[in-house]
Amino acid sequence: MQQQRVLQVEDLKLHFKVTQGAVQAVDGVSFDLGYNEAIVVLGESGCGKTSLAKAILRLLPTNIAAYSGRVYLNGTDTMALNDEQYRRDVRWVKMAMVPQAAMNALNPVLKVGDQVAEPMMVHYGVSKEKALDQARRMFQHVGVPIDFLNRYAFELSGGMRQRTAIAMSLVTTPAVIILDEPTSALDVLTQANIFNVLKRIKKEMETSFILITHDIATSSELADRVAVMYAGQIVEVGDAKRFFNEPLHPYAKALMDSVPRLRGTEEPTFITGKPPSLLNPPTGCRFKDRCPMRFDKCEEEPPVYDMGERRLVKCWLYP
Repeated sequence: MQQQRVLQVEDLKLHFKVTQGAVQAVDGVSFDLGYNEAIVVLGESGCGKTSLAKAILRLLPTNIAAYSGRVYLNGTDTMALNDEQYRRDVRWVKMAMVPQAAMNALNPVLKVGDQVAEPMMVHYGVSKEKALDQARRMFQHVGVPIDFLNRYAFELSGGMRQRTAIAMSLVTTPAVIILDEPTSALDVLTQANIFNVLKRIKKEMETSFILITHDIATSSELADRVAVMYAGQIVEVGDAKRFFNEPLHPYAKALMDSVPRLRGTEEPTFITGKPPSLLNPPTGCRFKDRCPMRFDKCEEEPPVYDMGERRLVKCWLYP
């Protein structure tokens, strides 16, 4: 039986105006997310991962050159909602986000308990007392002591501030949470603890996650599926276990080959060249100039091939 989808993204585009032209940060991205599922978006810095998160949540700057596509949440096209409907009914109610550098996202002059409780008061109109009760429950879920509700952000360690940011995204019990590099500034032990928290939340609260990262090793802890992003496009989507053992796209294979192995004698390799400019991306396959398997057909835009079992790849090697 086909798994139900909590989120479906279809042909999503987000381009930014700059003095030199338009940056094609997100260019025709499509993927889906099941209930109680975690999908990891992998890719090099600058490939459009954070812009994808902002496009899904409509956290948009003023310099938009193009913004289009479809984002279905539980079957509802959220792109058809006006800004007020979206703010009231979707953002931080059904979808929430833990932003990049979340440790610095907390207001230094407000107690963290008040900040975690605020979305409940804004979106559901509950009293501050009831909102703080919900904040206490979320603190228990993420492993923060209850007495930390009355502390300020500067009184918390980096790991505790990260857990508090996760609690803030959970407080309204949204169906989907987007995590943008949630452990990038933390030490290895704290990273492991945060991922243990996320795995427990996924199991206990049946939350679906979109994890944005370039850290392949830590992402494997949470991933059910993997989406590989390159130059503003998704080039491969597939089951995590199959992907980590057998990536299909040449870029995905190069990413996996760059990861040091605990076992085996293979030396990690690097990807030659540099990513293309999103101001003027190349025609055809955007990875062709760095691809060791390039051939004449790569001068044309490759379609997305369905390999079965929700596995997709955008490459001419799989007609």
